Amino acid sequence: MKYSKFMEGFDEGIFEKLNNKKIELEKNGKKIYDLFVGTPDFKPEENILKEISNKALNPDLIKYSLQDIEPLKERFIKHYKDRFNVTLSKDEIMTVNGTQDGMCHVGMLFADPGDYCLLPNPGYVAFEACAKFARCKIEYYPLLEENDFMPRLDLIDPEILKKTKFVIISYPSNPTGGVITKERYEEIIDLAIKYDFVIINDNAYSDIVFDDFKSFSFLSLPNAKKVGCEFYSLSKSYNTTGSRISFFLGDKEVIEQFKKLRSQYDFGMYYPIQYGAIEAMNVSPLIIEKQRKEYEERRNVFCDGMKKIGFDVKVSKGTMFVFVKIPNKYKDSISFSTDLLEKTGVLCTPGIAFGSLGDRYVRFALVKPKEELLNIIEIIKNSNII
Repeated sequence: MKYSKFMEGFDEGIFEKLNNKKIELEKNGKKIYDLFVGTPDFKPEENILKEISNKALNPDLIKYSLQDIEPLKERFIKHYKDRFNVTLSKDEIMTVNGTQDGMCHVGMLFADPGDYCLLPNPGYVAFEACAKFARCKIEYYPLLEENDFMPRLDLIDPEILKKTKFVIISYPSNPTGGVITKERYEEIIDLAIKYDFVIINDNAYSDIVFDDFKSFSFLSLPNAKKVGCEFYSLSKSYNTTGSRISFFLGDKEVIEQFKKLRSQYDFGMYYPIQYGAIEAMNVSPLIIEKQRKEYEERRNVFCDGMKKIGFDVKVSKGTMFVFVKIPNKYKDSISFSTDLLEKTGVLCTPGIAFGSLGDRYVRFALVKPKEELLNIIEIIKNSNII
């Protein structure tokens, strides 16, 4: 068979290659310590599981889910108001089957083939997929450690900004663990107004922030809804990653356009999952805070431990990830992560997976208890890899 040139833009990716290496080592009896993918090790609350299970037994709910149910929209509006003090109407929200699915398609709302978009480097892999699906030309804005991994779009060539149709911003940041200030975001909103581009904000990790940082919704800022839209996920906060519960928020017209696009490839979020989402948002904020504190303690243990054994670590301010500089003796992140896996069984993500500016880093996911993280650090120390 012959395949399209479009497919040439995708390969099996570093994630699949390393996962295959992991499987190979496990078959040969190697103990693997998986800090690779950001899948929470915490369990979802039982009421969420029961609600999904009970609703899945109702034959009337095992049909095409062509709309978001009214109780879900009402509960989400309350949730966003309580959580971020953002007022939304029912026609300003819609579900998507995971932010990654929504992100990969949303670029087609705002750009035609050959148009330009701005993406973070390093940044999550789905952002580049968004541009490829829209057949966009990509310009990257750097996320540098000396800038606390915050964007400086004011330093981008104005000629590039004039050509830009949309910009993707994501904070707290995967993979860097950085956060963004309201002031910096307001500067970007001003640029969006001046140069007439759209801001697409990914708000996936807002409940996992550290050191008294207060996360916020992009839509809470002045003029934000005029120039942008936002994805919000329940996956990480409520440990429901496989359920693919995410929302797309924005001006009524933007939502109408995305619903039109989505109707061409999807029949909507499975009804039992919609009911499960309601139950998730009914989980006590105290439980979410307890989990956040546990992530912060893991962050402290891991960053302190890695520093003590000789690694250069930028202490993350949010997300479940830590971005660690590789030792100078390694030429790139793939050679280091491969060597680390073979010598210690510790599996992390090479920073090159997130862009060229990530190639002197690797990403570790804080998805193990503190005691196990301490054990992993001791294993790395004894490997003499540093």
